[in-house]
Amino acid sequence: MKRLGGVQKHYYLMLLPGMVWLVMFSIVPMFGIIMAFQNYNPGQGLLRSEWVGLENFKYMFQLNDSIPVLINTFIIAVGKIVFNLLVPLIFAILLNELRSMRYKKWVQTVVYLPHFLSWVIMATIVIGIFGYYGVANTVVKAFGGHPQLFMADAGIFRQIVIGTDVWKEFGYNAIIFLAALTGVNLNLYEAAAIDGANRWRLIWHVTLPALSTTVVLLGVLSLGNVLNAGFDQVYNLYNPLVYSTGDILDTWVYRLGLQNLQFSLATAAGLFKSVISFVLIYVSYRLAYRFADYTVF
Repeated sequence: MKRLGGVQKHYYLMLLPGMVWLVMFSIVPMFGIIMAFQNYNPGQGLLRSEWVGLENFKYMFQLNDSIPVLINTFIIAVGKIVFNLLVPLIFAILLNELRSMRYKKWVQTVVYLPHFLSWVIMATIVIGIFGYYGVANTVVKAFGGHPQLFMADAGIFRQIVIGTDVWKEFGYNAIIFLAALTGVNLNLYEAAAIDGANRWRLIWHVTLPALSTTVVLLGVLSLGNVLNAGFDQVYNLYNPLVYSTGDILDTWVYRLGLQNLQFSLATAAGLFKSVISFVLIYVSYRLAYRFADYTVF
């Protein structure tokens, strides 16, 4: 096999389809960012539309919806980050304490399944549970209560979004912690048991310290997703009655761009989110290197 620049040529050929896909669908569409600085007119195109500079960004923050949307995005995203870190950690620790391998595998399989379902299917299940005629209201009526419109209640919509996301992902997210637990030195457990430690002491003094680096790493890396609250989930679950607490930046951009045809304003909002996310990702990787000695490149 001939070599090209010290690397075998077939490696370049294997990379070619992926590079073509990257250029066509990731690099070329980025020229559309220009719309954020224009009063875009589809009839005139990108080259002849009026140039307005930062006017779209200024107008975006003058809208009454912009600040509540940013607050909703931040609260929902942070809630997901925190609980998607804690719940899988607790689940992995408890699962690790099971002695029956058959039961452990059965539990793992059951909790993994929701991860492989799309939010279109999951939304149907969630509405089936929290809808007016759903399971939750059946229980409420059984105890003498009155049925509630859970999915139209702005006061609990964020909790439903965060809770259902954790339900969908905690089994899959626990894989990382279970993998980390396989690297714990069993001699530490034996030594602690000889010293009289019970199972809770073993968890506190051996298991949790062994997982601390993984927890710090995942927590730091998740900072880059502070503005990613989950378009698919919210779009399939929300309705106009819960916009005040459930409308996030991605769904707002979708309505601006595709429903209200405000292409320039939607592009400005999307670009704003991308810039902030890029800064957060850079900061998170720097923190990951400092506190967990983690580097990608």
